[in-house]
Amino acid sequence: MVEELVTAGVALASAGAVYLVAAARVVKQYERGVVLRLGRLASEVRGPGFTMIVPGIDRMRKVNMQIVTMPVPAQEGITRDNVTVRVDAVVYFKVVDAADAVIRVEDYRFAVSQMAQTSLRSIIGKSELDDLLSNREKLNQGLELMMDSPAIGWGVTVDRVEIKDVSLPETMKRSMARQAEATRDRRARVINADAELQASKKLAEAAAAMSDQPAALQLRLLQTVVAVAAEKNSTLVLPFPVELLRFLERSGLQAQAQTAAAEAERGAAQRPAAPAPEASRGAVEEGALPPELEDLPEAEDLP
Repeated sequence: MVEELVTAGVALASAGAVYLVAAARVVKQYERGVVLRLGRLASEVRGPGFTMIVPGIDRMRKVNMQIVTMPVPAQEGITRDNVTVRVDAVVYFKVVDAADAVIRVEDYRFAVSQMAQTSLRSIIGKSELDDLLSNREKLNQGLELMMDSPAIGWGVTVDRVEIKDVSLPETMKRSMARQAEATRDRRARVINADAELQASKKLAEAAAAMSDQPAALQLRLLQTVVAVAAEKNSTLVLPFPVELLRFLERSGLQAQAQTAAAEAERGAAQRPAAPAPEASRGAVEEGALPPELEDLPEAEDLP
């Protein structure tokens, strides 16, 4: 009798241990446990820690509540301005309601992936190439809104969506490179023309200032010659402008006029007054020589 009781106790203890092992569950901190009892959702979602279920009756499914990073495969589409592009993205989402993620959708990860691809194709068709290349922040917000609306019903919220890369055809890349080069060339020409305009205005002002003083032009020419002569390995060819000839001619005429005026004044100052005729005859009669002949040498001094 005792042996039978011992055997029954051992069997009962073994059954209890097996039941405990089959019923024990451990839910991690970042997980939630959704229990289905006889196919129906239990009223309570199991939190993190140790929990028990009824083996054979309850079935618990663990749902990860962390933020999931899901890459979206590259999608090829045609933009609104008829350019073929390939765009890939990445989606960040997380489960906010574990029961809805299990009950309302078969596989929420697959559903989010397919929805991301569809939304990406849609946003490509609605956008232009310039928006895809330079205005990605607006497109990211549009993708997030398109994906977040249906995902809320699955117990999932989309944290953010980012477009990673936009691949263009080689012909389009070459066209864009030529366009950028032409734009830079146009800017360079406009800047050069503006510089020429400003320089011409300054030169006109300088010419107007030099026209008042002709010598300023010659000084400028000499400065240019000095600047060029500073390079000892260069040959200096000095032009002889017509303005310089005219300046020298005017200077020579002025000098001749001044010289003639000075000589005339000096001759007028040295010329004596003419004597009267009677006095001249008296002087000749008295043997006096006229002033013009006083300086002549004596006869014995002649050779």
